Amino acid sequence: MYYVNHEQIEIRLAQMPVLLEACRELQLRWTSSGPEALLLHLAQERLLHLAIEIVTDVGSLLIDAFMMRDASSYEDIIDILEGEGVFGEAVAAVLKDLVQLRRPLVQDYPVLRREGLHPLIARLPEAMQTFAEAVPAFISKEKL
Repeated sequence: MYYVNHEQIEIRLAQMPVLLEACRELQLRWTSSGPEALLLHLAQERLLHLAIEIVTDVGSLLIDAFMMRDASSYEDIIDILEGEGVFGEAVAAVLKDLVQLRRPLVQDYPVLRREGLHPLIARLPEAMQTFAEAVPAFISKEKL
């Protein structure tokens, strides 16, 4: 029998609607100039960072719970989950693009170029929604 930390997974997935709404708001309000531009850029960076943390935290919890092979990187977390059938190739592609932003957002922020709305903001809602639905479905299927 596997130990799945449902509480921690649910806490993280519960943030998904907030992030999805923030993606929509950013797309509606986006401007690259004016007094709101810097605030929108910073909001975008935080939104992307939180999305990365949710995906990698939940992914790590699943990998630990179902004794999947150890991940060697953030991209590997996505590869493992895709390989185990948690989600498909299309979602994996978006999530790999997402997790590749972690280093620039967390470590290279002093030199991060703030130019325009990041293309992932438009692609993220569908992928994150699918991820949020796929995780509980995978857990249910695996616990049978």
